[in-house]
Amino acid sequence: MDNPNQLEIDIQTKVARLTAVVDEIGKVIVGQRQVIEELMIAILAGGHCLLEGVPGLAKTLMVSTLAETMALQFKRVQFTPDLMPSDILGTEILEEDHASGKRFFKFQQGPVFTNLMLADEINRTPPKSQAALLEAMQEKRVSYGGKTYALPSPFFVLATQNPLEQSGTYPLPEAQLDRFLMFVRVDYPTEAEEMAILRRTTGTPPSRPQPLIDAETLLSLQATTREVEISDALIAYIARLVRQTRPKQSQLSQVKKYIRWGAGPRAGQALVLCAKATALIDSRYSVTLSDIERVLLAVMRHRILINFQAEADKVSVDDLVAQLLNEVDKPTTPLK
Repeated sequence: MDNPNQLEIDIQTKVARLTAVVDEIGKVIVGQRQVIEELMIAILAGGHCLLEGVPGLAKTLMVSTLAETMALQFKRVQFTPDLMPSDILGTEILEEDHASGKRFFKFQQGPVFTNLMLADEINRTPPKSQAALLEAMQEKRVSYGGKTYALPSPFFVLATQNPLEQSGTYPLPEAQLDRFLMFVRVDYPTEAEEMAILRRTTGTPPSRPQPLIDAETLLSLQATTREVEISDALIAYIARLVRQTRPKQSQLSQVKKYIRWGAGPRAGQALVLCAKATALIDSRYSVTLSDIERVLLAVMRHRILINFQAEADKVSVDDLVAQLLNEVDKPTTPLK
Protein backbone atom coordinates (compact mmCIF):
# COMPACT_ATOMS: atom_id res chain seq x y z
CA MET A 1 0.00 0.00 0.00
CA ASP A 2 1.31 3.44 -0.84
CA ASN A 3 2.61 5.59 1.99
CA PRO A 4 0.01 8.36 2.67
CA ASN A 5 2.77 10.85 3.41
CA GLN A 6 4.49 10.06 0.12
CA LEU A 7 1.18 10.46 -1.74
CA GLU A 8 0.69 13.88 -0.17
CA ILE A 9 4.23 14.90 -1.13
CA ASP A 10 3.57 13.78 -4.72
CA ILE A 11 0.36 15.81 -4.83
CA GLN A 12 2.08 18.88 -3.39
CA THR A 13 4.85 18.54 -5.98
CA LYS A 14 2.31 18.42 -8.80
CA VAL A 15 0.33 21.35 -7.36
CA ALA A 16 3.54 23.40 -7.13
CA ARG A 17 3.90 22.97 -10.88
CA LEU A 18 0.59 24.78 -11.38
CA THR A 19 2.02 27.95 -9.88
CA ALA A 20 5.11 27.46 -12.01
CA VAL A 21 2.90 27.21 -15.10
CA VAL A 22 1.27 30.57 -14.29
CA ASP A 23 4.72 32.13 -13.86
CA GLU A 24 5.97 30.56 -17.10
CA ILE A 25 3.02 31.98 -19.05
CA GLY A 26 3.89 35.35 -17.51
CA LYS A 27 7.15 35.29 -19.47
CA VAL A 28 5.08 35.73 -22.63
CA ILE A 29 1.86 37.42 -21.41
CA VAL A 30 2.12 40.71 -19.54
CA GLY A 31 -0.39 40.97 -16.67
CA GLN A 32 -3.75 39.17 -16.93
CA ARG A 33 -2.75 36.93 -14.00
CA GLN A 34 -6.34 36.57 -12.82
CA VAL A 35 -7.43 35.47 -16.29
CA ILE A 36 -4.60 32.93 -16.47
CA GLU A 37 -5.52 31.55 -13.03
CA GLU A 38 -9.15 31.20 -14.08
CA LEU A 39 -8.04 29.26 -17.16
CA MET A 40 -6.09 26.97 -14.85
CA ILE A 41 -9.14 26.51 -12.62
CA ALA A 42 -11.29 25.51 -15.60
CA ILE A 43 -8.70 23.01 -16.82
CA LEU A 44 -8.20 21.47 -13.37
CA ALA A 45 -11.98 21.12 -13.04
CA GLY A 46 -12.05 19.37 -16.41
CA GLY A 47 -14.21 21.97 -18.15
CA HIS A 48 -14.14 24.35 -21.07
CA CYS A 49 -13.61 28.10 -20.88
CA LEU A 50 -14.87 31.06 -22.91
CA LEU A 51 -12.74 34.21 -23.07
CA GLU A 52 -14.35 37.47 -24.12
CA GLY A 53 -12.54 40.68 -24.93
CA VAL A 54 -11.89 43.16 -27.69
CA PRO A 55 -9.28 42.25 -30.34
CA GLY A 56 -5.63 42.72 -29.44
CA LEU A 57 -5.69 41.62 -25.79
CA ALA A 58 -3.54 38.48 -26.42
CA LYS A 59 -6.37 35.99 -25.86
CA THR A 60 -5.13 33.69 -28.64
CA LEU A 61 -1.49 33.97 -27.53
CA MET A 62 -2.53 33.22 -23.95
CA VAL A 63 -4.21 29.93 -24.94
CA SER A 64 -1.39 28.78 -27.24
CA THR A 65 1.18 29.58 -24.54
CA LEU A 66 -0.84 27.62 -22.00
CA ALA A 67 -0.78 24.60 -24.31
CA GLU A 68 3.01 24.88 -24.61
CA THR A 69 3.57 24.97 -20.86
CA MET A 70 1.40 21.87 -20.44
CA ALA A 71 2.92 19.89 -23.33
CA LEU A 72 -0.55 19.25 -24.72
CA GLN A 73 -1.46 18.61 -28.33
CA PHE A 74 -2.85 21.92 -29.54
CA LYS A 75 -4.90 22.87 -32.57
CA ARG A 76 -6.46 26.17 -33.53
CA VAL A 77 -9.60 26.73 -35.59
CA GLN A 78 -10.33 30.23 -36.84
CA PHE A 79 -14.11 30.58 -36.80
CA THR A 80 -15.31 32.53 -39.84
CA PRO A 81 -18.74 33.03 -41.46
CA ASP A 82 -17.99 30.35 -44.09
CA LEU A 83 -16.72 27.70 -41.65
CA MET A 84 -18.51 24.35 -42.02
CA PRO A 85 -19.05 21.66 -39.33
CA SER A 86 -16.81 19.27 -41.28
CA ASP A 87 -13.97 21.80 -40.95
CA ILE A 88 -14.15 21.17 -37.20
CA LEU A 89 -15.19 17.53 -36.82
CA GLY A 90 -13.70 15.96 -39.94
CA THR A 91 -15.11 14.26 -43.01
CA GLU A 92 -15.12 11.00 -44.92
CA ILE A 93 -12.74 10.71 -47.85
CA LEU A 94 -12.76 8.10 -50.61
CA GLU A 95 -9.69 5.86 -50.62
CA GLU A 96 -8.63 2.86 -52.68
CA ASP A 97 -7.02 -0.36 -51.51
CA HIS A 98 -4.10 -0.75 -53.94
CA ALA A 99 -3.94 -4.52 -53.39
CA SER A 100 -7.60 -5.31 -54.15
CA GLY A 101 -8.62 -2.21 -56.05
CA LYS A 102 -11.65 -1.76 -53.80
CA ARG A 103 -12.72 1.73 -52.82
CA PHE A 104 -13.94 2.66 -49.37
CA PHE A 105 -14.71 5.69 -47.25
CA LYS A 106 -12.34 6.58 -44.43
CA PHE A 107 -13.05 9.12 -41.71
CA GLN A 108 -10.48 11.90 -41.74
CA GLN A 109 -10.33 13.41 -38.25
CA GLY A 110 -10.75 17.16 -37.93
CA PRO A 111 -8.91 19.56 -35.61
CA VAL A 112 -11.29 18.77 -32.73
CA PHE A 113 -9.27 15.57 -32.21
CA THR A 114 -6.68 17.10 -29.92
CA ASN A 115 -6.05 17.80 -26.23
CA LEU A 116 -6.63 21.54 -26.36
CA MET A 117 -8.61 23.15 -29.13
CA LEU A 118 -8.67 26.90 -29.53
CA ALA A 119 -11.97 28.02 -31.05
CA ASP A 120 -10.79 31.47 -32.06
CA GLU A 121 -13.53 34.12 -32.40
CA ILE A 122 -16.21 31.47 -31.99
CA ASN A 123 -19.03 34.00 -32.34
CA ARG A 124 -17.99 34.98 -35.87
CA THR A 125 -19.44 31.78 -37.34
CA PRO A 126 -23.18 31.02 -37.72
CA PRO A 127 -25.00 28.74 -35.23
CA LYS A 128 -24.83 25.70 -37.55
CA SER A 129 -21.05 25.53 -37.18
CA GLN A 130 -21.09 26.60 -33.52
CA ALA A 131 -23.39 23.65 -32.74
CA ALA A 132 -20.85 21.21 -34.22
CA LEU A 133 -19.01 21.41 -30.88
CA LEU A 134 -21.99 20.52 -28.65
CA GLU A 135 -21.44 16.75 -28.53
CA ALA A 136 -17.66 17.11 -28.36
CA MET A 137 -17.85 19.48 -25.41
CA GLN A 138 -20.40 17.47 -23.43
CA GLU A 139 -19.71 13.80 -24.24
CA LYS A 140 -16.11 14.24 -25.46
CA ARG A 141 -16.82 12.28 -28.59
CA VAL A 142 -17.80 12.86 -32.21
CA SER A 143 -20.55 11.05 -34.13
CA TYR A 144 -20.18 10.87 -37.90
CA GLY A 145 -21.59 8.50 -40.51
CA GLY A 146 -23.28 6.30 -37.92
CA LYS A 147 -20.05 5.79 -35.94
CA THR A 148 -18.78 7.32 -32.72
CA TYR A 149 -15.19 8.44 -32.26
CA ALA A 150 -13.75 9.18 -28.81
CA LEU A 151 -11.71 12.35 -28.37
CA PRO A 152 -8.25 12.31 -26.75
CA SER A 153 -8.00 12.67 -22.99
CA PRO A 154 -7.70 15.28 -21.61
CA PHE A 155 -9.82 17.36 -23.95
CA PHE A 156 -10.60 21.06 -23.59
CA VAL A 157 -12.18 23.74 -25.72
CA LEU A 158 -10.87 27.20 -24.94
CA ALA A 159 -12.84 29.66 -27.03
CA THR A 160 -12.42 33.37 -27.60
CA GLN A 161 -15.09 35.79 -28.68
CA ASN A 162 -15.50 39.49 -29.35
CA PRO A 163 -18.17 41.50 -27.53
CA LEU A 164 -21.57 41.01 -29.13
CA GLU A 165 -21.98 44.73 -29.69
CA GLN A 166 -19.46 44.49 -32.52
CA SER A 167 -20.72 43.93 -36.05
CA GLY A 168 -20.41 40.56 -37.75
CA THR A 169 -20.94 38.42 -34.65
CA TYR A 170 -23.49 35.70 -33.87
CA PRO A 171 -24.59 35.23 -30.24
CA LEU A 172 -23.86 31.75 -28.90
CA PRO A 173 -27.07 29.80 -28.16
CA GLU A 174 -27.86 29.22 -24.49
CA ALA A 175 -27.25 25.46 -24.76
CA GLN A 176 -23.76 26.10 -26.08
CA LEU A 177 -22.96 28.72 -23.45
CA ASP A 178 -23.97 26.29 -20.72
CA ARG A 179 -21.33 23.82 -21.99
CA PHE A 180 -18.63 26.26 -20.93
CA LEU A 181 -17.60 25.79 -17.32
CA MET A 182 -16.44 29.41 -17.01
CA PHE A 183 -16.94 32.67 -18.90
CA VAL A 184 -13.94 34.93 -18.34
CA ARG A 185 -13.80 38.57 -19.44
CA VAL A 186 -10.41 39.92 -20.52
CA ASP A 187 -10.05 43.63 -19.80
CA TYR A 188 -7.61 46.26 -21.04
CA PRO A 189 -4.17 46.27 -19.36
CA THR A 190 -3.19 48.84 -16.77
CA GLU A 191 -0.93 51.72 -17.82
CA ALA A 192 2.15 50.01 -16.37
CA GLU A 193 1.25 46.74 -18.09
CA GLU A 194 0.68 48.50 -21.40
CA MET A 195 4.12 50.11 -21.19
CA ALA A 196 5.63 46.69 -20.48
CA ILE A 197 3.79 45.25 -23.49
CA LEU A 198 5.20 47.96 -25.74
CA ARG A 199 8.75 47.31 -24.53
CA ARG A 200 8.50 43.53 -24.76
CA THR A 201 6.81 43.25 -28.15
CA THR A 202 9.01 45.77 -29.96
CA GLY A 203 12.35 44.43 -28.77
CA THR A 204 14.04 41.05 -28.88
CA PRO A 205 11.38 38.30 -28.96
CA PRO A 206 11.05 36.58 -25.56
CA SER A 207 12.08 32.95 -25.16
CA ARG A 208 9.37 30.34 -25.61
CA PRO A 209 7.87 28.90 -22.41
CA GLN A 210 9.06 25.52 -21.19
CA PRO A 211 6.70 22.55 -20.80
CA LEU A 212 6.14 21.92 -17.08
CA ILE A 213 3.13 19.57 -16.97
CA ASP A 214 2.29 16.67 -19.25
CA ALA A 215 -1.10 15.11 -19.99
CA GLU A 216 -0.61 12.28 -17.47
CA THR A 217 0.16 14.72 -14.64
CA LEU A 218 -2.80 16.86 -15.60
CA LEU A 219 -5.18 13.89 -15.53
CA SER A 220 -3.84 13.01 -12.07
CA LEU A 221 -4.44 16.56 -10.85
CA GLN A 222 -7.99 16.50 -12.24
CA ALA A 223 -8.67 13.32 -10.27
CA THR A 224 -7.21 14.95 -7.15
CA THR A 225 -9.42 18.00 -7.68
CA ARG A 226 -12.54 15.87 -7.37
CA GLU A 227 -11.24 14.44 -4.09
CA VAL A 228 -10.99 17.87 -2.44
CA GLU A 229 -13.43 18.04 0.49
CA ILE A 230 -16.46 20.33 0.58
CA SER A 231 -18.83 20.54 3.53
CA ASP A 232 -22.56 19.94 3.41
CA ALA A 233 -23.08 23.54 4.56
CA LEU A 234 -21.20 24.87 1.53
CA ILE A 235 -23.04 22.50 -0.79
CA ALA A 236 -26.30 23.88 0.59
CA TYR A 237 -25.01 27.44 0.09
CA ILE A 238 -24.18 26.73 -3.54
CA ALA A 239 -27.66 25.27 -4.06
CA ARG A 240 -29.19 28.44 -2.55
CA LEU A 241 -27.10 30.68 -4.80
CA VAL A 242 -28.19 28.81 -7.92
CA ARG A 243 -31.86 28.57 -6.96
CA GLN A 244 -32.04 32.26 -6.07
CA THR A 245 -31.25 33.14 -9.70
CA ARG A 246 -34.58 31.62 -10.83
CA PRO A 247 -37.45 34.13 -10.80
CA LYS A 248 -40.08 31.56 -9.78
CA GLN A 249 -38.02 30.29 -6.84
CA SER A 250 -36.21 33.46 -5.75
CA GLN A 251 -37.12 35.73 -2.87
CA LEU A 252 -34.95 38.55 -4.26
CA SER A 253 -36.94 41.38 -5.82
CA GLN A 254 -34.17 42.29 -8.27
CA VAL A 255 -34.11 38.73 -9.59
CA LYS A 256 -37.87 38.69 -10.15
CA LYS A 257 -37.69 42.08 -11.84
CA TYR A 258 -34.67 41.65 -14.10
CA ILE A 259 -33.99 37.94 -14.80
CA ARG A 260 -35.82 36.14 -17.57
CA TRP A 261 -34.53 32.74 -16.51
CA GLY A 262 -31.87 31.64 -14.10
CA ALA A 263 -29.10 29.09 -13.87
CA GLY A 264 -29.70 25.35 -14.11
CA PRO A 265 -28.22 22.48 -12.07
CA ARG A 266 -25.07 22.49 -14.23
CA ALA A 267 -24.19 25.85 -12.64
CA GLY A 268 -24.12 24.24 -9.19
CA GLN A 269 -21.90 21.42 -10.46
CA ALA A 270 -19.56 23.97 -12.01
CA LEU A 271 -19.39 25.98 -8.78
CA VAL A 272 -18.44 22.92 -6.75
CA LEU A 273 -15.75 21.79 -9.18
CA CYS A 274 -14.27 25.27 -9.69
CA ALA A 275 -14.21 25.90 -5.94
CA LYS A 276 -12.39 22.59 -5.46
CA ALA A 277 -9.88 23.52 -8.16
CA THR A 278 -9.33 26.93 -6.54
CA ALA A 279 -8.61 25.28 -3.19
CA LEU A 280 -6.16 22.83 -4.76
CA ILE A 281 -4.26 25.58 -6.58
CA ASP A 282 -3.90 27.21 -3.16
CA SER A 283 -2.52 23.90 -1.80
CA ARG A 284 -5.61 23.24 0.31
CA TYR A 285 -7.67 20.06 0.34
CA SER A 286 -10.98 21.50 1.54
CA VAL A 287 -13.18 24.22 0.04
CA THR A 288 -13.78 27.48 1.88
CA LEU A 289 -16.41 30.16 1.38
CA SER A 290 -13.85 32.42 -0.31
CA ASP A 291 -13.21 29.75 -2.97
CA ILE A 292 -16.87 29.86 -3.99
CA GLU A 293 -16.94 33.65 -4.01
CA ARG A 294 -13.76 33.68 -6.12
CA VAL A 295 -15.31 31.72 -9.01
CA LEU A 296 -18.98 32.71 -8.69
CA LEU A 297 -19.00 35.44 -11.33
CA ALA A 298 -17.14 33.47 -14.02
CA VAL A 299 -19.38 30.45 -13.46
CA MET A 300 -22.72 32.28 -13.38
CA ARG A 301 -22.51 35.22 -15.78
CA HIS A 302 -23.26 33.19 -18.92
CA ARG A 303 -25.99 31.06 -17.32
CA ILE A 304 -28.38 33.89 -16.44
CA LEU A 305 -30.54 35.58 -19.06
CA ILE A 306 -31.69 39.10 -18.24
CA ASN A 307 -34.85 40.67 -19.66
CA PHE A 308 -35.52 43.91 -21.53
CA GLN A 309 -36.24 45.74 -18.30
CA ALA A 310 -32.71 45.06 -17.08
CA GLU A 311 -31.26 46.34 -20.34
CA ALA A 312 -33.40 49.47 -20.13
CA ASP A 313 -32.31 50.10 -16.55
CA LYS A 314 -28.67 49.26 -17.43
CA VAL A 315 -28.52 46.42 -14.93
CA SER A 316 -25.98 43.78 -15.94
CA VAL A 317 -25.69 40.10 -15.04
CA ASP A 318 -22.54 40.95 -13.07
CA ASP A 319 -24.57 43.42 -10.98
CA LEU A 320 -27.15 40.74 -10.19
CA VAL A 321 -24.51 38.15 -9.28
CA ALA A 322 -22.92 40.69 -6.92
CA GLN A 323 -26.32 41.12 -5.29
CA LEU A 324 -26.55 37.37 -4.78
CA LEU A 325 -23.33 37.47 -2.76
CA ASN A 326 -24.70 40.25 -0.58
CA GLU A 327 -28.21 38.94 0.02
CA VAL A 328 -28.13 35.12 -0.02
CA ASP A 329 -27.61 33.74 3.50
CA LYS A 330 -24.07 32.51 4.01
CA PRO A 331 -23.39 29.30 5.96
CA THR A 332 -22.78 29.83 9.64
CA THR A 333 -20.99 26.49 10.04
CA PRO A 334 -18.98 25.94 6.83
CA LEU A 335 -17.13 22.93 8.25
CA LYS A 336 -18.39 19.38 8.64
